[in-house]
Amino acid sequence: MSTPKEQIKTVIDQYSSRFREISSFIGANPELGNEEYLASARLKEELAFHGFEIEAPVLGIETAFIGTYSAAKDGPVVGLLAEYDALKDLGHACGHHLICMMSVGAAVGLKSVIDELGGTIRVYGTPAEETRGAKVPMAAAGLFDDCDFAMMAHPYYAHERSGSSLAMDAVQFEFFGKAAHAAASPHEGINALDAVIQTFNGINALRQQVKSSVRIHGIINAGGQAANIIPDYASAQFYVRAATRKELTSLTQRVIHVAEGAAMQTGCRLETSNYETSYDELVTNETLSDAYTRNLIENGIAPEAVTKGNDHGSADLGNVSLRCPAIHPYIQVVDEQHSLHTPEFRDLAMLDRALDAMILGAKVLGCTAYEVMDNAELLKQIKDEFSSAN
Repeated sequence: MSTPKEQIKTVIDQYSSRFREISSFIGANPELGNEEYLASARLKEELAFHGFEIEAPVLGIETAFIGTYSAAKDGPVVGLLAEYDALKDLGHACGHHLICMMSVGAAVGLKSVIDELGGTIRVYGTPAEETRGAKVPMAAAGLFDDCDFAMMAHPYYAHERSGSSLAMDAVQFEFFGKAAHAAASPHEGINALDAVIQTFNGINALRQQVKSSVRIHGIINAGGQAANIIPDYASAQFYVRAATRKELTSLTQRVIHVAEGAAMQTGCRLETSNYETSYDELVTNETLSDAYTRNLIENGIAPEAVTKGNDHGSADLGNVSLRCPAIHPYIQVVDEQHSLHTPEFRDLAMLDRALDAMILGAKVLGCTAYEVMDNAELLKQIKDEFSSAN
C-alpha cells in the first residue's frame, strides 16, 4: 500500500500531461497583469475539473480567483499561490506559466489524500505580480489570515531556499513647467526636464547616506518633445527598496523631499504618485522552509545542490508572509545560468526540461503541505516562529 506522499506524486504524474499542456498554453499566450483572461480561465477550468469550488472574481479583480477544496474533517488550511502574468515585451521571462501549474498540480495531488487527513486546500490566483500585485489587496482584506501556512515555488537556474525580499515603493514624480523657445526666449521658460535631472542628481547624492541594502533606481519616462523647446512637462519613475516597510517609509519620504527640492530649485510644480503597488518585505518561515527543503531532497535533489536563500528584489508575497507563515523558494528549471527577465530564460523555460521541473515542484509542494498538515507538532513550531517574528 502506498504512502500518502507516494499517492500525491502518483496523482500528479497521472495528470502531468494536462498540467504540461496548460503551462505551455499560458507560456505561449503571455498576458500582462490584470489582463490574464486566458490564463485565469484555464486555471479555473482545471481546478473545477478536479472538484475545487471556484470563487471569482476576487475583490473586483477580474482575473483573480480562489479555488477551494475542504475535507469533511477539520484540519489545517494551506494556501498555494499561483502567478500567471507576463512581462511587457518579454512574455513569460519570469516563469509564471510554471509557477501557476506547480501550485495547481500540488493542490490536485494533495486533494487525493486530504479527505482522510482533514483540512482545506486553497489555490489563490494572484494576478499582476510584476506591477500591481493582487496579493497586496488580498492580504489587506484578510484573505490569508486563516491560512495556517502558504507556499509557492519560483523558477530559476538553481535550487535556493526561501530567502528574503525588499519592501518596495514605486514612486512617480511629474514636473510641470512652462514651454518657451530654447534659443529665442529661454528666459521665459520653466524647464521641467531640469527638475527631473536635479532629482536624479539629488538621489545619487542621497545614496551615500543610506544602508548598503537600499536600492533606488529609476528612469525618465517623459523628458520633452524637441531640443529647441523648453520642456513644460517631464516625469521620472523610481523603485525605492529597503529591508523592511518601517525602514522604507522614511527612506521614500527622503526621496520625495529630493524631488520637492528639485521643484523648488527650478520653479516647477510637482505631483507625486505611486505608479505601481507597494510591496512589503518577505519574512521566510524557516521551519516551513526546512520542511520544503527536506521534501526537495527526498524527491531526488542532492543536498549540496540546494543553496542558501538570496534576495531577488521585491515580491507581493511579502505582504502574505506578514499575515501567515510563508515561503518562496526557487526551483531549478533551466541548466544554463541565465537571469530572470531575459529572453534567454524565457525561451528555456518553455522547454521540456522546465516542464519536468514544474512537475517536480508540484510534487515537492504537495508533499511538503501534507507533511505539515499531518504533523501537529511541526505546524505548531511553524506558527510559533511566525508569532515570534511578528
